[in-house]
Amino acid sequence: MTLPRHHPGEALLLDYASGLLAEPVALAIATHLACCPACRHAVTEMEAVGGALLEGLEPEPVSAGSLEAVMARLDRADARLATPPARPSLSSSSSSPLFPEPLRRYAGEDGRALRWTPMVPGMSCAVIPVGGAGRSGGMAAKARLMRMRGNLPMPRHTHAGVEITVVLDGGFRDELGAFARGDLSFGDASIDHQPVADPEGCLCLSVTVGPLRLTGAVGRFLNPFLSF
Repeated sequence: MTLPRHHPGEALLLDYASGLLAEPVALAIATHLACCPACRHAVTEMEAVGGALLEGLEPEPVSAGSLEAVMARLDRADARLATPPARPSLSSSSSSPLFPEPLRRYAGEDGRALRWTPMVPGMSCAVIPVGGAGRSGGMAAKARLMRMRGNLPMPRHTHAGVEITVVLDGGFRDELGAFARGDLSFGDASIDHQPVADPEGCLCLSVTVGPLRLTGAVGRFLNPFLSF
């Protein structure tokens, strides 16, 4: 098995370990971790350090009735929401050759049960139903599966927020390098790129926080009509 060569930054891994990420972003990180022993080890170490720091804190006195108030708030939240945990958990299961376990929990074994929508000739997407918090840094976070035929170039674009892409099958290449199964690509406003699918095509998990911004003369004209 080929190990991933492109990874999340340390800040993203720390936010994941601390439970600070919006659920769609946490899903992307968890999907990468399922394919990457090195990043799983890093997260385990971060969690251990965080646990040790918490154990070293002196307990703070609380006011009377605080526990009852917290439990009442949790009961109200449970009544409103029946969603998966905000941070997808990991599993060593490898029963599916295509989707790692964290993603299977949301998209099924291979995504066939989801509704696929054509975007441009040769490219289609399926929105992944992700419960819980769907905002990060004040912007909406969305998770999608993206499927591209071989050698298809995506429209050149940059990002109003961030875009996190995890390759599930096949691969793509852009100005940042070549990405294969398990690799994670991180794009923000500093990146202007045009991913091109490998000859065998590409299937990936794409999480966007904020909209994409098409670049170039035609792209700038189309931006007002985009809802992606």
